[in-house]
Amino acid sequence: MPNLLELADGGDAELSWQERALCAQTDPEAFFPEKGGSTREAKKVCVSCEVRSECLEYALAHDERFGIWGGLSERERRRLKKQAV
Repeated sequence: MPNLLELADGGDAELSWQERALCAQTDPEAFFPEKGGSTREAKKVCVSCEVRSECLEYALAHDERFGIWGGLSERERRRLKKQAV
């Protein structure tokens, strides 16, 4: 699975928040659990991450379909998008 920092494109200012992301300092497997796997560990990291809101905004804007982004699973992000419509 990709490390969230690996998704950044060089010095792209839009993605500079990823350099401060706590997930970049932890096991990326926790953020991309197997179907039905626990998201608890990833979400615990997200709770104290200073760039949680930027991460969630990125995931929503880029329609990320897999993994934990901004403390939310794909299903939770989908629900959030539906509520916003």
